[in-house]
Parts: sequence; structure tokens; C-alpha cells
Amino acid sequence: MAVSELRSASTHERVVDPIHLFRASLAETYPGDAKMRRTVYVPAYSTIRMMNGRSRIDLAATLSIHNTSQEKPLLLERVDYHDTGGELVQAYLDSPVALKPLGTIEMFVAREDRRAGMGANFVVDWAADGPISEPVIEAVMIGTQGNATYSFVSPGRPARIVHPDEEPDRGRGLHAP
Repeated sequence: MAVSELRSASTHERVVDPIHLFRASLAETYPGDAKMRRTVYVPAYSTIRMMNGRSRIDLAATLSIHNTSQEKPLLLERVDYHDTGGELVQAYLDSPVALKPLGTIEMFVAREDRRAGMGANFVVDWAADGPISEPVIEAVMIGTQGNATYSFVSPGRPARIVHPDEEPDRGRGLHAP
């Protein structure tokens, strides 16, 4: 199981086990010969600065992974949470798990958990045994200060190597001719 213990703050007991919580979304078996693999980087924010930069709001973050395929399971090989310096804070999976078609799983970081800082991020490695619709992977952050509630979504981005000889996409952006 993927039960993880928080290492720092004494106010934390245990992280909710996403494998147990989302058991109904998991496929029983998955073919072992994945033909394609992808990595997705998801910016997350456990803290954001306010006003003059001296005050801050601590945020809870939920990483949500949706298998958008109606036919095939999606194999999750790694779901890791990193801090501002890029160091691993928490690995959410002890071993790969497969999401059923249209299944969802979430990983949660409590508002009081400040281990990752402002530059927190998730890295998700997924795989499939052939062509599959791309999963939706995003983080939702929410926090309160006084009577105000703040929330926003941070979409995952495919992590890919950019080569110096590649032409930039001239069809997008503000500086396109």
C-alpha cells in the first residue's frame, strides 16, 4: 500500500492513503508491456505571498489524475511531491497502480503541511500499452485568510526535452509575426 508518513511537522499524523480511498477507481490487472510512457510536471503551491510580500496564505493542494480513456486502463508508475529546491518530499506510490477507464485518483497535501514551500510540484509518470487518450492531471489549491477564500487550478504539463534546433511555435504567443 502507499501509506506514507509525514516526516516533519508534529501536527500531522498520517497522509490519507489514496490507494485505499480511491480503490473503486483502480483496475485489477494491467498488461506489463507498456509501449508508451510520459511524464507530467504539475506546479503546486502550498504557500502564496500576499500584499507586500510579507504576508502569506497557506494552501491545501489536491493533485487529481483523471484517466480520460473510455476503453483502456492508465498505469501510474510514479506520483512524487517535490519542494521548492527540487528535493523529494513524498512519494505517493510504493508500486505502480492502474486507473480504470474514466477512473480518477487524488493525492492531498494539507494546508498545514509547509514542507514544500512556494515552488512545490508534483511529477507523475504514466504509461499505457498503446495509444490512449491523454489523461487530465492538475492540482487544485485552496486556502482562506479572514473571510476570503482563494482557490485556483494548476494544469499539468508534459515534460519533454526541448532541443536547440527546434523551431519555436510561431502560431501562438504574443510575439508571433
